[in-house]
Amino acid sequence: MSTTKTKKTAATKTTKAAKAKGKKAKSPTAGAPATSAKAKKAKAGGKLSALDAAAKVLADSAEPMTTREMIEAMAAKGLWTSPGGATPERTLYSAILRELNLKGANARFVKTERGKFAAKK
Repeated sequence: MSTTKTKKTAATKTTKAAKAKGKKAKSPTAGAPATSAKAKKAKAGGKLSALDAAAKVLADSAEPMTTREMIEAMAAKGLWTSPGGATPERTLYSAILRELNLKGANARFVKTERGKFAAKK
């Protein structure tokens, strides 16, 4: 029977030391600019997410598309390829619906008919 001990990070040690002194602990990233992961990728020239690539494909398209058509167009244009998922079109469909529900009028997509989407104008 072995027991495992957890390692304390420098941040945990700093926090405990600050609490012992009665001072507010300073975050290890305090003073660093807050940058989202998307912003970091965009600055580094990284690949687009499936949702961002779909928005770009729909913006270039004159007609509404199904998610399967979007996936094919994204791959053809080199914007995004599936990392090996079994049903990327279903994942994209779910992500688009989630954006429509969360952002409402500010969403990048419009559902035109069953299974088809267009870019918001």
